[in-house]
Formats: sequence, C-alpha cells, structure tokens
Amino acid sequence: MNDAAQYPPPGEGAPLVVFDFDHTLYDGDSGSHLFAWLIRRNPLRMLAALLATPVLGPMVAFLPTRRWGISGYVWIGSFGLHAAREFDRVIDRYVATHRERIAARLLPVALDVFARHRVRGDRVVVATGAPPELARAILAFVAHEDVPVIGTAVGPRWGAVVATRHCHNQEKVRMLRERGYIDIEAAYSDSSADLPLLQAARRPVVVNPKPGRVEMFRRVLPAGTPILNWGCHDRGGDPVS
Repeated sequence: MNDAAQYPPPGEGAPLVVFDFDHTLYDGDSGSHLFAWLIRRNPLRMLAALLATPVLGPMVAFLPTRRWGISGYVWIGSFGLHAAREFDRVIDRYVATHRERIAARLLPVALDVFARHRVRGDRVVVATGAPPELARAILAFVAHEDVPVIGTAVGPRWGAVVATRHCHNQEKVRMLRERGYIDIEAAYSDSSADLPLLQAARRPVVVNPKPGRVEMFRRVLPAGTPILNWGCHDRGGDPVS
C-alpha cells in the first residue's frame, strides 16, 4: 500500500500505537546521518567536530548528558543557520539529494507492521529523538507523511541551532502526553532509553535491540514481550521474515 489516502482515518477510541523511528522504522540513526552530512560539507566544521569529539562523544554515550553532547554536534553542523524554518529547509534538501540511500534504510518489515496498524484504523504516531522534519520527510517516501511526528525541538542559539527539547527517555513520554497521546496500546522501540515509553504501553514490542540489551529487556518488561529483529543485521532480536 503506497497511497496515504487509502488509510482510513482513526475512529473515536481507536487504539494508540507509538513507533520510535531510528533502528525501528529506519536502519540506523537518521539524525547522526544528517549531521555528519552537514559537518562534512565544510572543512572547518569537520575540524571543529574532530576537536570536540573527545568531550562530546562520551557525553552522547552517557544518558544524563546525552542531550548536551548531541546539541554540541548539532551546533557544529548547523553553524550559520539562524532559525528552525531555515534548518527544516536544509533537512529537506538533504533528504531530496540522498533519496535512494535513505529510502534503502527504511525497513520493509517495519513498514508492513506500520501500514497494518493504519489499515486497521489505529491512531499511529511516531516519537523520535531526531528532528521531526527529518522523520516526516523520510516517511513521505512511503506515503506516511500524514502521520503525526513528535521529535526533538530545535531553536537558534549562538549563531546556530541546537536541541532545545530532546524527545528522549521520560521526556518522550511527557511530550506525547502534552499532545494528547496518553493511553498507549502498543509501542515499538529498539532503545533502552525508551523504557518509559515501552513500560507505558499495554503491549510493548522491542525491535532491533543491541544484542547486549536483550536480557535487560526480558528482565524489566512483562513476560512474553516480543523481542524481534526487523532487518537490522547488526542488532539482536528474533528474526522476522
């Protein structure tokens, strides 16, 4: 199914289904791919990123400081941009000029599950740590551009744009609830950072987890929670054809 008009609008009381984006619908970290492209376009940005990595890299790896580490790379990659709308235009240009490469990273099994929920009339929303315009532009490849996307907010600061509110961990659940997405029937995510989201759902589904996280998910989520692999070859989970 490739025409968004064919999906019925969700009815009153339809189940709410939340999908993460990176490593769930998309094979990889879409935001990292975007900012790597932005940084590589300019030798000075590349030099700045290399010099900053000994500080920013560990910050990204450590959950309490992840927002600040990511914001540092965002600032380096977006230096010279002065408004969120300007940043969105750069995102659209990146997606348009890398269409085939990006489309190849969309996971067919994931898209099939995504479409099946929409065919059933479920309320489907994407909640991602990536900029929302990036996820929307990529979902447009497969006629899902009308699906609501909640993502990391960005704004101008110090001559660039930075993450002003990171859609991540417990903050992701808060951002969903602020927009009226409260009673979650099912949630799909790869990340231990999304445990608050998975635990808020009646039916959590772990997809494409890091192999070292599989046992943790089995320990902290309800017995029988599916832990699946939707096509990320370097990730864990039970294979799905």
